[in-house]
Amino acid sequence: MSVIGSFNDWKRDAHPLSARSDGSGIWEGFIPQVSRGALYKYFIRSANAYEVEKGDPYATYWQTPPHTASVVWDLRFEWTDHTWMEKRKAPALNNPISIYEVHPGSWRKVPEEEGRWMTYRELAAELPEYCRFMGFTHVEFLPMAEHPFYGSWGYQVTGYFAPTSRYGTPQDFMFLINALHEANIGVILDWVPSHFPTDEHGLGYFDGSHLYEHADPRQGFHPDWQSAIFNYGRHEVRSFLISNALYWLDKFHIDGLRVDAVASMLYLDYSRKEGEWIPNKYGGRENLEAIDFLRDFNTAVHQSFPEVLTIAEESTAWPGVTHPVSSGGLGFDLKWMMGWMHDTLAYFQRDTVYRSYHQGQLSFSLHYAFSERFVLPLSHDEVVYGKRSLLHKMPGDEWQRFANLRLLHTYMYGHPGAKLLFMGAEFGQNHEWRHDYSLDWGENQHPAHNGIQRLVKDLNEFYGNEPALYERNFSREGFEWIDHQDATNSVLAWIRKGASPSEELLFIANFTPVVRENYRIGVPRPGYYREVFNSDNLRYGGVRRCLSGRNRKLSYSPARPCPFRSVDTPAAGGNSIKIPPQF
Repeated sequence: MSVIGSFNDWKRDAHPLSARSDGSGIWEGFIPQVSRGALYKYFIRSANAYEVEKGDPYATYWQTPPHTASVVWDLRFEWTDHTWMEKRKAPALNNPISIYEVHPGSWRKVPEEEGRWMTYRELAAELPEYCRFMGFTHVEFLPMAEHPFYGSWGYQVTGYFAPTSRYGTPQDFMFLINALHEANIGVILDWVPSHFPTDEHGLGYFDGSHLYEHADPRQGFHPDWQSAIFNYGRHEVRSFLISNALYWLDKFHIDGLRVDAVASMLYLDYSRKEGEWIPNKYGGRENLEAIDFLRDFNTAVHQSFPEVLTIAEESTAWPGVTHPVSSGGLGFDLKWMMGWMHDTLAYFQRDTVYRSYHQGQLSFSLHYAFSERFVLPLSHDEVVYGKRSLLHKMPGDEWQRFANLRLLHTYMYGHPGAKLLFMGAEFGQNHEWRHDYSLDWGENQHPAHNGIQRLVKDLNEFYGNEPALYERNFSREGFEWIDHQDATNSVLAWIRKGASPSEELLFIANFTPVVRENYRIGVPRPGYYREVFNSDNLRYGGVRRCLSGRNRKLSYSPARPCPFRSVDTPAAGGNSIKIPPQF
C-alpha cells in the first residue's frame, strides 16, 4: 500500500506504507511537506494481484465529482454559535419541532449564472432568514456527505467524513450551520449507514477483500439500490460508522441525525425473495448485528451529546424504535410515522364524494400514535418519480386543490407528533420535486400559493405559541377524540391538551367541499369559546373572514347532560377553538 498524490506526481512507489507489527491491520507512514489542498489517494496491491486507487475513507474534503481524489485539509473554524449551543441543552422533545427538509442543490438556483446551484455561503445568506421568517425550528439536509452521483440526492456516499465539495469547502458548510444556529434554527443531517455505492474509488472491495461489506451478496448487496451493505458484525465497521456520527456532531455542531433506511438494516430478507437471504443464528430474519449496531450508535451519541436528536426512518412496525436501549429498544429519540403519511395522503387523494367510506384512514393513526415518539413526514420521497406535488395530489378543481392542501397542513399541525415538510410544500409548488431545477419561487406571486405560505407560517407560529400542541406531543394524555365516527359528513373533532388544564384546543376538520352550518360538537365544559385558527381565512386564500378574538357562548341542549357547541365548519377546511379554562 502507498500514498499517491499531487505531491509525488502520483508515483506509486514514492511513499509506501508499512503494516504495524501489532497485528491490528493498520498501515502507517509519514510524508513530509504536504500542504493544504494537496490531492491524494491510496494505491493498493493485494496478495491476489488486485490493484486499485482508492480515496481516503476518512478524508475531510474531496475533489468535486466526477473527480475522485481526496484533499488534504484542516477543519479550523471560528464558531460564533455559543448562544445556540447553550440553548440546545434544553430537552428538545419538550418543545415544538417543525422541520424544513432541504436539498441544497435545488432549493434555489442562480438564474443569472446559467442556473447554477448556490454555494454554502450563498445559502447562508438566505436560508436561515427564510426559515426564521417561516417559523421552522430545524432544517434537515438531505445527505451532505460526499457522493459521486448527484442524482442519488446524497444517498450513495463515498466520503463519509466530508461535506460535498459541490457547494464549497468544509468551512463553508460550517459557516452555513453557524448562520442557521445564529438564526435560532437547529440542523439535522440525513445520515446513511445502511449501504454504500460500489464505485471503484469508494469503500467497496477496498483492499482486495470485502473490508466494509459482507462477502456473500445475499448479505452484502442490496438488490434495490445496487449497492453494498455494511457488515455490522465487524467491530472495525461499527467503529467507522459510530466515529463518523460523532464526528459530524463534534466538528460540525450538528443537532440531530436522521438515520436513513433503518428497515433495510433490521431485516435480513428486506426486499429479497425466498432463497436470496441467510437467516440469523436462530433461524430468524432479524439482523442481530445491525440491531446491536443501532443500539451502540444511539448509546454513543446520547452519552457524548445528550442534547442531540437521533431520528429513525423506519417503515415497518418494529417495536421499540424510540424506547430506551436499557428496555430492549433501539434508543432513537424520534421515528418517522410512515403509516400516518401513507394513510393520510391516500385519503386526501380520494375524490371527496368517496371519503366518507374511508374515514378510518385518518382515525387509525391514533391507535398507535403514542407507541413511539413520532415525526409526521411529508418528505421528498412523496413528491418525486411521478407521485406529483402535494398540491396536485389533491382532487377537484383549483379551488378545491388549494383548500384541501390548506386542510392537509392544518390537520398535520393539529395531529400529535413533530412536523416535517419538504421544501416547496410550504407554498404549494405545482411541479413535483426535480433535483436539477430550482423550486418555483415565482409561484409565490400567485395569491393562492402565497396564501399557502402564509398558512404554514401561521401554523408554525401557532404551534410554537400553544403548549397544547407540543407539551404532550408524545403522550396519550395530550389527545382526546370528540368525534371520529361522523363519516357521513366526513368531519373529525378532537382536543389537544397541554400540561395545564387551562391549555386545551378543540380542532374540527371538514373533509368535504360543503360548509357545515351550525354543526354540533360536544365540548368538555361551559364557557366562552374563541376561534384561534381557521384554514379558510381570507389571508390564506379562503373565503372566510378571520374570527380570531371572537367569543361565543356555549349552547346547551336541555335534553342532553353534556354541553355542545354549534359551529360553522368551512368547506374543505379546519379550525381550532380555544377551550375555556377549567375552574
